[in-house]
Amino acid sequence: MSGVSLARPWLSFALEREMQVLSWAINQPGFVTARRIVWREVRNADLPKERDVAAWLAQELEAQKVQDAVAFLTSRDVSRFTDQSAKAGRTTARCIATLGLSNAERVGMRVNRQAQDRGTINIAVRLNTGLSRTALIEALSIATQARTAAVIDEGVPLPGGLATGTGTDCIAVAAPVGPGDYAGLHTDVGEALGAAVYRATLQGVREWKSDSGSVQRG
Repeated sequence: MSGVSLARPWLSFALEREMQVLSWAINQPGFVTARRIVWREVRNADLPKERDVAAWLAQELEAQKVQDAVAFLTSRDVSRFTDQSAKAGRTTARCIATLGLSNAERVGMRVNRQAQDRGTINIAVRLNTGLSRTALIEALSIATQARTAAVIDEGVPLPGGLATGTGTDCIAVAAPVGPGDYAGLHTDVGEALGAAVYRATLQGVREWKSDSGSVQRG
């Protein structure tokens, strides 16, 4: 598992070199430059209602000396991450994901859930192919599509139909800066990226379902 380090409550995915990253993560969102993507595992006690979560996370990241990282929060046991890679042509995609469905949702609807339900799908993808910003936006859409397809295919029922994700999902896609302007489903980038994310998400849903205990964390 070269490039991935685990030391609960932290999980870190090294990008091997400085890359552009696009996400809506709580730390370093939007278009940024980073060398790693990290997860911070949390419990209800870590996030009381009165806490400024972004400020708290910034302090936690600073203590770990990774304040420049793109960072996720998850209630999932980070040791239960999934790791899948795929290749198409000259493009290789690697996906690291943590997945919990305790607050599963179906797009266009909302389930009335308790505040402590903080399950989420957090996905980080590293590409080896240089992309423009436009292509990176398209790549993020392909990763989101792959996540959704995997959740639907595994069949998590909700009152309004099958779940398509959770209420707090986050996805980050990293790639070198380059001339590639396209990352759609007809491209090597789209194929490799979609396959890696789909496999990692599907594995995560299945493992979450099979975890022992009447209460599943994450």
